[in-house]
Amino acid sequence: MKKHFVRFVLGALCVLLMLAHAGRLLDLSPVTALDAYLYDVRVRLSMPGTVDEQVVIVDLDEKSLAEVGRWPWGRHVIAELVQRLTDDYKVKVIGFDVVFVEPDESSGLKVLEEIGRRQLKGEAGFHRVLQDLRPGLDYDQIFAQTLRGRPVVLGYYFSGQESAQQTGVLPVPAFPAGSFAGLHVPFVSWQGYGANLPVLQAAATSAGHFNPLVDFDGSSRRVPMLVEFQGAYYESLSLAVVRTLLGNTELKPGIPEGSQSIEWLDVISGQGRLRIPVDEHVAALVPYRGHERSFPYVSAVDVLKGRISKDQLADRVVLIGTTAPGLMDLRSTPVGAAFPGVEVHANLIAGMLSGGLREKPGYVLGIDVMQIIFFGCMLTVLLPLLPPFRATLLAIVSLGVILGLNLWLWNSALLVLPLAASVLLVFMLYALNMSWGYFVESRTKRQFTELFGQYVPPELVDEMANSPESYSMEGRNAELAVLFADIRGFTSISEGMDPKDLTHLMNEYLGAMTDVIRAHRGTLDKYIGDAIMAFWGAPVADPANSRHAVLTALEMQSRLKSLAEPFRAKGWPVLSIGIGINTGMMTVGDMGSPVRKAYTVMGDAVNLGSRLEGITKDYGVGVVVGETTRARVGDVTFRELDKVKVKGKDDAVTIYEPLGLTETLPAAILEELKLWQNALRLYRSQDWEQAELLLYNLMQRSPDCRLYQIYTERIIALRSNPPTQLWDGVTVFQTK
Repeated sequence: MKKHFVRFVLGALCVLLMLAHAGRLLDLSPVTALDAYLYDVRVRLSMPGTVDEQVVIVDLDEKSLAEVGRWPWGRHVIAELVQRLTDDYKVKVIGFDVVFVEPDESSGLKVLEEIGRRQLKGEAGFHRVLQDLRPGLDYDQIFAQTLRGRPVVLGYYFSGQESAQQTGVLPVPAFPAGSFAGLHVPFVSWQGYGANLPVLQAAATSAGHFNPLVDFDGSSRRVPMLVEFQGAYYESLSLAVVRTLLGNTELKPGIPEGSQSIEWLDVISGQGRLRIPVDEHVAALVPYRGHERSFPYVSAVDVLKGRISKDQLADRVVLIGTTAPGLMDLRSTPVGAAFPGVEVHANLIAGMLSGGLREKPGYVLGIDVMQIIFFGCMLTVLLPLLPPFRATLLAIVSLGVILGLNLWLWNSALLVLPLAASVLLVFMLYALNMSWGYFVESRTKRQFTELFGQYVPPELVDEMANSPESYSMEGRNAELAVLFADIRGFTSISEGMDPKDLTHLMNEYLGAMTDVIRAHRGTLDKYIGDAIMAFWGAPVADPANSRHAVLTALEMQSRLKSLAEPFRAKGWPVLSIGIGINTGMMTVGDMGSPVRKAYTVMGDAVNLGSRLEGITKDYGVGVVVGETTRARVGDVTFRELDKVKVKGKDDAVTIYEPLGLTETLPAAILEELKLWQNALRLYRSQDWEQAELLLYNLMQRSPDCRLYQIYTERIIALRSNPPTQLWDGVTVFQTK
């Protein structure tokens, strides 16, 4: 027994580690990730794969947008759609997976009213005609009138940003403030919302939010049935639709005796009691039936034109939403990386009505803990004592029992039992006892790869693995360089391209730019739509972080030019990007929430970098860097652009454009740079005549340089409106 003491201790530590994770004393991200993966596998394996016809999705698809026009449609069109569905097709309930935040001014009524107040103020005939026309031109009122008396549930969204605004009006909460006083329920809370116009909300039967819970990996597995905002509690769109379908029913929370949490919600109607199981966050697991289009889809324009047979929609629950890529309602789910958001709600509604929602009550934690204790202790004691073959057999049998019990509970009791910790514990104990001496070293390297491999180049990961004690994802302050790159005019580009071509274009662009960043030892932070964020100096220290960032920006511009011809050959637009770089003290580390974290940087210096990227287009240059970055790079020639005050900063900063490595620049560029520096000096000393003369000469040399044109225009403006004695030549930007 003594010779196995070390393995006993290490095995016990493994058991304690998994117990700490299962008991939520410790959050092991790999275990959490594995649990999410195994959950997704079970979802995909147990999907019925059939089409559920009790919920129909009226799709604002590309066909509808092509025939009716781009979104948003006039509210009179939406009103006609609702009227068609309820009066002609006899649907039971309509749920909107869209929100009507802003008034509809497409009729021109506002313009006519303004004319009546100004140009035709005294024209009584005009006002009589306008009064007659108003009912037919007030599309919001038309839509509201259509909603009255019809079973329509509107949708809205909440926002968690601190600066989030409150737009529109929320419905009456499902539970008023103080309803759950004394309980310890971690409701999902929000800071703001985008809701429907008051006139529409007042006319609708109900409304529900369509916010999913996005897990750490970006996937939508749950939707909170109740969320908290300013002390009151609001229901989800799917729950509101079901309650409306059952007759605006009573909603009661299910709180077991002696418990401090909500484990289910009861929808009580004349038809009985419908129980909706929820987790600790009062969220329901989405019972995905299959991949996309597991529910009937009909085009909205076909409903408007009466092309759909009544049998397809009669007595159905209808959800109005969109699958059009340009309307951005696609979500990552266990069954698809670009799954329509409206179908998430359809799955929930169908699951509620059929009683097919899986449960994850609080007591599953106890089952998981007991399972870990039993198998952990057994394997910790027996594996060191058994020969390899019997140890392998014991591990396989243990794994089979764990998987079999889990799948039985999943299928027969619709119970979701955590699986990753137990499965991983079996593998850990087996690996430990088969090659425990080697295991420690290899596991350390794998951890580094998992933690940092998505951010930094492989060679840096290998470098870090040689001395792992020197690196951590814990937050710290350091002087780093940050880079922001953004495609100019991307909205227009995306609107004019086929979704598949747009996807291929972005993959090629982002792939090329990412290769450049990694080649210069950069840490890829994130993709923000079409934007790229990267930084230098962490997790591996880089004394030349500013230089590497600047060289990266120059090479990104060069690489983009090399992509122009291949893009033209494929019929794609040629891209143009703006890049902002700043150096300064930043906080770097693994940041986020319990459900999603990322290794990133934060701080005032980061914000300034983003602002610098935003003003590149104002100066007609590809790259703008801050003065600190300029001071840290000695072998690159920079052109001073301006002194600016950007949004969020009180102090002016000098901004520069890197022109290239000094040793490689042609003499003509250096000569032009000297002329520019003189022109800038004369401009700031208010010698307008001499400055303008030099700028004229510069424009003759470089007629396409927007920078020279800008300063020429400024001089003209300053001559007509001379500055005060306090003028310092600083340009103030109020927006990004």
